[in-house]
Amino acid sequence: MRTNRRTFIVHTVGAAALAVTGGTAWAAPTQLQESDAGAQALGYRTDASRVDHAKYPRFSATQRCSNCQFYQGKPADTSALCALFGAKQVNGAGWCNAYQARA
Repeated sequence: MRTNRRTFIVHTVGAAALAVTGGTAWAAPTQLQESDAGAQALGYRTDASRVDHAKYPRFSATQRCSNCQFYQGKPADTSALCALFGAKQVNGAGWCNAYQARA
């Protein structure tokens, strides 16, 4: 009987932990949208070719999320997490006003 009770408890605890964290712990990061409040505050564009040069005069055509120090992926990645936007991915070809070149 003990073996059955222990097995039951172990399985129940494991199933409960999976039920509690399963939906969020393994969820893929969401893609940052230009309409997000944080993205709007920093002038984020998913495509750097659409940056308003008059509004953001420090923008340079060579600046992309993929070569920014806050981009947490490899430069060749099409999208990756950004340190500025928490658990959201940015487009590697994108840009925002907080751009800082990688060292």
